[in-house]
Amino acid sequence: MTKIDLVFRQIDERTRQASLELAKRHIRPDRVHVIDDVRPFTKCVEEMLKIDHDCDYVVYLDADCLVLEDMRGFIEQCDAAYVDSYVSDRFRGRIHCGVHITRIDLVRAMARVTPPDDDMKYVLRPESRLRNLAMKPLRMSKQFRNFDILHDYFQYNRHIFMKYALRELRSRTQTQLHRLKSAMSRWPDPTGAGEVDDFTIAQIAVDYARGHVSDEACPAETHAFIETLPERADAELARHGIREKGDLSLGDVEAWLNANEDRPYFGNKPTRSKIFGLGLSRTGTRSLTSALQILGYDTSHYPIDEDTYTELSNGQYDLTLLKYHDGLTDITTVPFYQQLDKHYPGSKFILTVRDREGWLRSCRNHWFNRPAFKATEDPDDEVHMLMRQFLRSSVFGCYNFVPERFTWVYERHVREVMSYFKDRPDDLLIIDVCNGEGFEKLAPFLGREIPTEPFPHKGAVLSQRVEAARAASAAAE
Repeated sequence: MTKIDLVFRQIDERTRQASLELAKRHIRPDRVHVIDDVRPFTKCVEEMLKIDHDCDYVVYLDADCLVLEDMRGFIEQCDAAYVDSYVSDRFRGRIHCGVHITRIDLVRAMARVTPPDDDMKYVLRPESRLRNLAMKPLRMSKQFRNFDILHDYFQYNRHIFMKYALRELRSRTQTQLHRLKSAMSRWPDPTGAGEVDDFTIAQIAVDYARGHVSDEACPAETHAFIETLPERADAELARHGIREKGDLSLGDVEAWLNANEDRPYFGNKPTRSKIFGLGLSRTGTRSLTSALQILGYDTSHYPIDEDTYTELSNGQYDLTLLKYHDGLTDITTVPFYQQLDKHYPGSKFILTVRDREGWLRSCRNHWFNRPAFKATEDPDDEVHMLMRQFLRSSVFGCYNFVPERFTWVYERHVREVMSYFKDRPDDLLIIDVCNGEGFEKLAPFLGREIPTEPFPHKGAVLSQRVEAARAASAAAE
């Protein structure tokens, strides 16, 4: 039986009591470790990695998270090294943060990592930075999962101020700044003259951080500012005449939930209908997968597990994977979408398309240094190679990149998909994410509101790296 430890991190949050009670109810941990009021977060991470665990998984939970559905069952059947949880955030919509499901071998690897000196990533996101440093040499990768969890609801005013001063500091890259601006653009207007709500306090905090920490501040200066945030929050809220909220109980949370029964639910709801991405590789399938996660759908991109390979290669379409996921994307679906359509009635299908020359160039880069056959003694790697051979032959009819063949396959595939769904326009969405289309088409198709997060584009950086590798290889020859 899987043993689970809960590491509960609190800094006097207004939701701390309710959060811990809900976590015990819905995670049912074998042991609970509480890290109480350790600041700044770099110190908290140091303390949590000193814990001597005797378990299979550790769930790190921040006290600003309210877990509203059972997670124990998922963790017991999980084999991933790390699962980041999508939650419903008060200020930013659907994001992944606050609840981290971490396998014990990765926890121990994180504890062995020496924190880097003078490193802004470590100063701003110490847990994430250590985790990434530990995962890279072990060739581990993260997974994502949607749960019904509220994040940053019902918080004290001073905590909202501290969080959003820190959020501004974390948003000084082009991508992160775009995300912050996108979220803030959807914050409601002030409730009325003289009234101050959570969003007003967050705006005050963002403005304060911009005025007190320059864009050129070094990691040491930024760290010093973060260390003094509690005192700064109290002083600034007092200057604005903002009084603190009263305490919160679990009963208050349950009363709010009863009054908001129509709120969107993003937890695990097993249904027969699914979502299938029908685009060929390099048409934005990874971006689509991430976008579906943001919208609340747990979708698997190009699975390479033994069960999926065995089932598909034997003509079995009641996939084990789809007992735990809401859908599949990439070429795993391409040869079988008509059978999957019949086996999962009521499903939605999304065809990602791309201009032909851009697609061929991206395919050439992607296939570079990815042979269909190679010797391996790793059983998992062997299954990966079998799946690669199986899908390349099934979809493209060849093992290597052949531009003429790929062009013919692409044009035939788009033509056949459009013909198959010609009388069912509500079941098929055609989207060109590589040309800028995104949530404005995807969200309405699935009956979701357009999220505050920008549409994720996943392939550009990888493509640039492959182009550089090809150029270096050519120069060496």
